[in-house]
Amino acid sequence: MAEGLTRRNFIRRVAALGCSAAASPLVTPAVFAAAPWDARLVVIILRGAMDGLDVLRPVGDPSFAAMRGGLAGEAGPDLTGFHQLHPALARLMPLWAAGQLGFAQAVSTPYRDKRSHFDGQDLLEAGTPDLGGVRDGWLNRLLQVTSGVEAETAYAIGREKMRILEGAAPTAEWSPEANLAMGQATLSLLNRVLSPDPLMAAAAAQAIELSGIAEGVADFSQDEMMDSMAASNDAVRRGNGHIKIAEFAAAKLAGDSRIASFSIGGWDTHANQARALVSPLEQLADTILTLQSGLGGVWERTAVVAMTEFGRTARTNGSGGTDHGTGGAALLAGGALRGGQVFGRWPGMAEADLYQRRDVMPTGDVRGVAGWIMRDLFGLARGDIERVVFPGLQMGDNPGLIL
Repeated sequence: MAEGLTRRNFIRRVAALGCSAAASPLVTPAVFAAAPWDARLVVIILRGAMDGLDVLRPVGDPSFAAMRGGLAGEAGPDLTGFHQLHPALARLMPLWAAGQLGFAQAVSTPYRDKRSHFDGQDLLEAGTPDLGGVRDGWLNRLLQVTSGVEAETAYAIGREKMRILEGAAPTAEWSPEANLAMGQATLSLLNRVLSPDPLMAAAAAQAIELSGIAEGVADFSQDEMMDSMAASNDAVRRGNGHIKIAEFAAAKLAGDSRIASFSIGGWDTHANQARALVSPLEQLADTILTLQSGLGGVWERTAVVAMTEFGRTARTNGSGGTDHGTGGAALLAGGALRGGQVFGRWPGMAEADLYQRRDVMPTGDVRGVAGWIMRDLFGLARGDIERVVFPGLQMGDNPGLIL
């Protein structure tokens, strides 16, 4: 029997047999986690700095139209009389009406001034006041203060590393991407190597199950392996990887898993934002609606938090886009949410109200939004959130995000 076998070790062994590690569904990461709660949490990282002012438009602010010029374009659905939703998210309005969609306005991490995507995203996922010496992520630290956590409690999903779930607590990973460079001889060798070892065979079966394609595979015939890879490749070519991720997350969360985290890119809209922002917003809407559909009755016990590294400038630039800013917005969804409202204090958009006279002034810490969701969703102790999950955070008063 193989010594010290884990899914990670199995993946390394498969890679040694000739897999293309950059693209295989068995070796590219997606992260999930399971824990002893009945509620579910999904954290979506919006990479590239989503423009909260365009997604959640403060049309009631007298300075908004002047600052934004013609960027807003088509009017979106009214939310509060003061706020208007971007039209690319109009499909989410039934969730708003049902109290299952909300927003936190004028929020940010403690990151200021340098406006680097890399540092901003690292700080967002680390959940700390700065990056000095921190190597784990805040979702992993959440698991560290919880007893009874197993690897399948939390999943990191996608093609990239999810720092938010890295750390000492056990988690699992999955990716929908597949472009496996494995010939017939390698597949035959893989089959011969695995079949005599029950532990290796079980690990491989789990990996194939995680691919979301070949359910109930009892052995590793070449036909089954090739069919699995072909189906995953087709999904990637169709460009619906975000839907496949959401489907897989929903399937796991509808079972024993409790936490999932993944990312959606495409939010760095320096030019032609009126057009460039539509696709990522449609992907975000697809993702949320896919989660709702796939979770069924579990949706009522689920909270989704979509957060980004920083906001964008209050004024448009000469290219019809916006540049890196500070205060932004977080999107919240789920049946556990007390939605149908915009949380947080609006600072105003008059030039004197802006941060450095260029950005929305943050009036709230996005870590506090996540902290209160975890406090009321999972029953975590406030002290654990402020000292361990988000060191140095002052959560303030409870905004009542969760039912």
